[in-house]
Amino acid sequence: MLKFFTALALVSGFAISTPVLAEPPPPEVYGKLPGITNAHLSPSGDRYAFIADHDGARRLYVLTSDNKPLIVMPIGDKKLLDLTWAGEDHLMVHLSTTVNVGPDFTVSKMELSSVFILNVAAKKLIFVFQKHDRVNPVVFGQFGAAKIGDQWFGYFGGQTYEEVRGGNGDVEYSNTETDGDVMYINTDLYRVNLDTGALALVAKGDLGSDGWLVGPKGDVIARALQNQKTGAWRVMSGSAGGRLLASGNAKLSGVDIMGIGQSGDSILISHAGEQGTVIEDLPLTGGPAKTVLDGESTESLIQDSSTGQWIGQVSDGDQPSYTLFSPGNDVKVRAALKAFPGYRTRLTSWSDDFNRMVVFTDGKDDSGTYWLVNIASKSAEPIGATYPKVGPKDFGPVRMVDYKAADGLALRGVLTLPPGRDQKNLPLVVMPHGGPWARDYPGFDYWAQAYAARGYAVFQPNFRGSDGYGAALRDAGRGEWGAKMQTDISDGAAELARQGIVDLKRACIVGWSYGGYAALAGVTLQHGLYRCAVSMAGVSDLPRFYTYLGNEDGSDSVGTRFWKRFLGDRSRWRGISPASLAARADAPILLIHGKDDTVVPIDQSDLMEHALKDAGKPVERLTLAGADHWLLREDTRIAMLKASVAFVEKYNPVDPVTPTPSAGR
Repeated sequence: MLKFFTALALVSGFAISTPVLAEPPPPEVYGKLPGITNAHLSPSGDRYAFIADHDGARRLYVLTSDNKPLIVMPIGDKKLLDLTWAGEDHLMVHLSTTVNVGPDFTVSKMELSSVFILNVAAKKLIFVFQKHDRVNPVVFGQFGAAKIGDQWFGYFGGQTYEEVRGGNGDVEYSNTETDGDVMYINTDLYRVNLDTGALALVAKGDLGSDGWLVGPKGDVIARALQNQKTGAWRVMSGSAGGRLLASGNAKLSGVDIMGIGQSGDSILISHAGEQGTVIEDLPLTGGPAKTVLDGESTESLIQDSSTGQWIGQVSDGDQPSYTLFSPGNDVKVRAALKAFPGYRTRLTSWSDDFNRMVVFTDGKDDSGTYWLVNIASKSAEPIGATYPKVGPKDFGPVRMVDYKAADGLALRGVLTLPPGRDQKNLPLVVMPHGGPWARDYPGFDYWAQAYAARGYAVFQPNFRGSDGYGAALRDAGRGEWGAKMQTDISDGAAELARQGIVDLKRACIVGWSYGGYAALAGVTLQHGLYRCAVSMAGVSDLPRFYTYLGNEDGSDSVGTRFWKRFLGDRSRWRGISPASLAARADAPILLIHGKDDTVVPIDQSDLMEHALKDAGKPVERLTLAGADHWLLREDTRIAMLKASVAFVEKYNPVDPVTPTPSAGR
């Protein structure tokens, strides 16, 4: 294995004697799916698995820690969600598929999950819930894994079809119940033999069942129940009946059982508090809960991958910081992360004893690298690069920018600068994030870097309503769609102009999901700011979008109530909907949308396109067949990136400059 300092030399850069401003990599290089993802160690650390691209084909790899291949399996264009281990031999592969659900549902498409189990030793494959007449072959959550005797079992949520009598007396099958306008799809808990696929029903789901916690010995420790209509929730011990451990009412969110507490005789639950999500430690023997993290916290829990037990915390921020309760493990983690100075580092997987870890680095001049760290030998070996064709000379430097909104609110944003150019009076791409309950970090962003490589400064503002800065900033976004959330974005661009970094007369706005809405609002609600706008899967009609949410979840469901509260006064929704203001658009617009989008339906772009054409405004459209909301397929990502880059270059071209040599990094 490579020593830490030797491994780091691969990504830390070196003197470049040729001009930095060579021809930038084509958009396809940035639009490809990452060259490697989901690197996960087995509990012992003796083997690890990941998905990687090799010669244009995606494969699942399982290797020993000394890099001897055990499994190499093609997975084609399947949409991968995650990999998890059950012991040393069973790898659980979580997938997502977009399906047409037919006329009996209020939505036409749904994103459904499936799981297959790979027995590494036997080289055998089974699918969870396949070939069972009474169980839907869709997986609704994984709730643990356990070894009982010499056999491994996984615990999954499944839908059982029950016999019911139809109106004509014929026997039919159903797995749904209704309560007013809220439809419940009852989910039961099944134990699945990970070698044979055989099922055993462990617990029947009640109306409003919201999940279970299964212990490392296969016992059901607790279950959560939520009434979607009233918001009332309960956490009960055991699989049925049992002691009431906690209850409450959360009209804007549910209750989740997160895992086992630090002591081993309590459980962790999360629910909505006055200042946001609260995580509590709840004794199984009864007694008051102890607040672990309150709504103001920007921390999250670290849990043992095998048992689900709480073992530490990670502080969210520009650079994550980790604290392990075990002093010995804490020392190991700190030593591993210190080996990558100057890079943004994240701990993504670890063995039970923390003697081996997978660390992900990016930023500085690294487009993303997975490392296999060995504490005993004080070494790190690169597993692979996420964007191997984006070299140090192509990497646009990234940093955080502090600024203030017009009302004085302190905000931050991510600035990506073009490599090798004079950092003054640059053309600008403003790129608000999706969510809006999310944030951008100072690492490698493939969309931002594709623009930066072509000479643009790219600004990603963490406006009010963003996550990662505490409840106060997040809640400041309530009712501010099309208002202060929007002006926060342009206020950040104005600060960059004040510093002389960008030329505001040469700016476009580009965004995905909520960012797509903000891009449309930037040229309809706002004026005179942008030369063009690109909306990828953006919301254009808020009343119609809210109706879609109600059809999907129920008009009185927890999720729909949350959206209504965040959007604010319903009487103003039409006035902040870009489709209603299409006649006021003051710049060309590109609309991009996937046909299989189940988060923001494609009719949101259809409405905007028709409104713009009716108003005689310049609009272009790209519809992506087979594309979901997250562009998990490579062909759709590349098509989106090529179209959006070409559109911005058309309406906001970069001035040619003379290349300048680099002194190295």
